[in-house]
Amino acid sequence: MADVLRDDIMLGRREPGSRLVERDIAAELHVSRLPVREAIRMLVADGIVVAKPRTWAVVREFSVQDLQDFAEVRTAIETLAFVLATERIDENGLALLESIVDEEETAAASNDVETSRTASAKFHFTAVQLSGNAMLVELAESMITRLRWLFGQYDELSETAGAHREILTAMHARDVDAIGRIIPTHLIDGQLAAERRLRAREGAAD
Repeated sequence: MADVLRDDIMLGRREPGSRLVERDIAAELHVSRLPVREAIRMLVADGIVVAKPRTWAVVREFSVQDLQDFAEVRTAIETLAFVLATERIDENGLALLESIVDEEETAAASNDVETSRTASAKFHFTAVQLSGNAMLVELAESMITRLRWLFGQYDELSETAGAHREILTAMHARDVDAIGRIIPTHLIDGQLAAERRLRAREGAAD
């Protein structure tokens, strides 16, 4: 149940600020209210839902400052992870990343937004796993929900898939210096896209 609601939020099917009414969700998903209540509690712990006493829980509305704070931490972790992965990756790891980028490019070309966004997040997390550093993987796992939320904030599907293809090409070449340059730039581009969408949403609400 938590996974269903989490996916709805991550993929933009439940917008920031929207109410999560136990009764309505239970009816929608044909379940009792108890699993819905427990799922909402889990999402509050994930940091993507806000519980409001004596009223409904709501999908968290992240601020520009939230995005900037997250980006600072993420850039440090992912740049190191991609550098280590580039140094340590084997042919099986490269083939796995290749399959993910292929899936993302195909989805982007057909404007399959959900599949493209899901593959995009998977590319990043898989690279962290391929770094061979258990601490980095643990840190990334603690941020995976917010990372998936971030990928749900962009519409530049082909541009992002193209950036991932460039990263993968550098990894194939074992070009650690290029990775050290590309990753921070790529992450900043994603952050700015999320900020633009957030500001546009705020402007539409005014």
